Amino acid sequence: MGSRLSRLNRGTPEPARPEQTPASPTAAAPATSAAPALTLQDLNVPIQKKRTSPRVATLRKQLRPKLLATPDELDLLDSINPEHQQIVRDRLKVVLERARIQLTPEELAELEQVLIFDLLGFGAIEPLVRHKSYTEIMVNGPETVFAESKGKLIETEYVFDDEEHILWTAQRIVRPMQRDLSRKNPMVDARLPDGSRVHLIIPPSALNGATMTIRKFPDKRLTVQNLIEWGSFTEEVAEFLQACVVARLNIVVSGGTGSGKTTLLNVLSSFIPEDERILTIEDSAELQLHQKHVVRLETCPPLPGTNEGQLGIRDLVKGSLRMRPDRIVVGECRSGEALDMLQAMNTGHDGSLTTVHSNSPRDAIGRLETLALMAGMDLPVTIIRRQIASAVNLIVQQARLKDGSRKVTQITELQGMEGEQVTLQDIFVYQTPEHKGSGPSHAGGGTLNPTGFRPSFTDRLEEAGFKLSGRIFGAGRTFGATGG
Repeated sequence: MGSRLSRLNRGTPEPARPEQTPASPTAAAPATSAAPALTLQDLNVPIQKKRTSPRVATLRKQLRPKLLATPDELDLLDSINPEHQQIVRDRLKVVLERARIQLTPEELAELEQVLIFDLLGFGAIEPLVRHKSYTEIMVNGPETVFAESKGKLIETEYVFDDEEHILWTAQRIVRPMQRDLSRKNPMVDARLPDGSRVHLIIPPSALNGATMTIRKFPDKRLTVQNLIEWGSFTEEVAEFLQACVVARLNIVVSGGTGSGKTTLLNVLSSFIPEDERILTIEDSAELQLHQKHVVRLETCPPLPGTNEGQLGIRDLVKGSLRMRPDRIVVGECRSGEALDMLQAMNTGHDGSLTTVHSNSPRDAIGRLETLALMAGMDLPVTIIRRQIASAVNLIVQQARLKDGSRKVTQITELQGMEGEQVTLQDIFVYQTPEHKGSGPSHAGGGTLNPTGFRPSFTDRLEEAGFKLSGRIFGAGRTFGATGG
């Protein structure tokens, strides 16, 4: 691609291809003809669980609080730091001597290891959290832990000792975030020190026991070049998306759960010029922008036992308008903040970016309408629809395909209103060789192809210095109509 794209990647080390390193959470490697390796679950072989020996499990539970002066004393320490590990070993030695507890060398080694995991790490799932190949970890009660690797879900051999063991780990996660997980507040969103997203829910709502879902992110920020290499989209599409961001179009990234919306938003945000002031607004901070002038805002829960001190996404969006932003990037619109975002886009804050949960560009319009109505304003749906049509320029649809890969499947322009309906026009559609019809394919092995239609905002791209070649939009090729 042109020099513009190459400048964006300068100074950012390029991660190895997914065949050489653990799987990316954004885009799995393209499907190959080789048969996938069979797992024990494919062969219906029972998983051999890694359980703590009974005596060590009992001591683990009894001694955990005795090794701490206060519950949060070691929350900011790390389980892989040898000096931090030695703190736990030294304290354990003193406690065992005082209590005159005799252990075999094997029991002592096991007890030291599990206490290091509990006090400095994430309990029974510490190996999964540290293992780079797992992109998502799901704890469904003490006995069942699933993990995702390269788009495939597997049941792991790891288990917690009991319900109290999960709650101990959950509290260690939420304490540094000053969040309260209790009967008064049984569901919490948080994040790990590396930025990984965590969702926690405890009984009585979680019927199988405390439930924990961790969405992990790569150590190194993914670049647009990574997504091109992994087949998420083509080099021509990347050039088009860069032009749209620099030209300050308002873009919504749409997709289902786990489709890679946030990582795609990260890549799109990397196209924002360095001389602009960017405000990011998120429920749990995940975006990793490389620009210098970035203000990161995150929601704040109320003080424990009160309704004071709370800041939601909508509060932050409203506040951001008083902070002289050049760009507003909202990690996800999931409630009434959608209306505030649309109003910001319509009142001079061009170039805004956000994501929504939906399965197609047309569904994204309906989703935005519903979210805007949640703001509590008594507005007719037609008025909200017109707000969407005038505010949003482009919807980029992200999907996780049947083979586990994550790809952009549609890039759709909002062309305005026709009667009471928003008019959509696909600019690019993901297709496989055998796919028929105008919509995107849901199988792997395809390409994001142009539909042959040029967007109506081409003049804005040229004003921003991007005179895109006709080949990007399929000049000289024949395509069927794919309008929304």
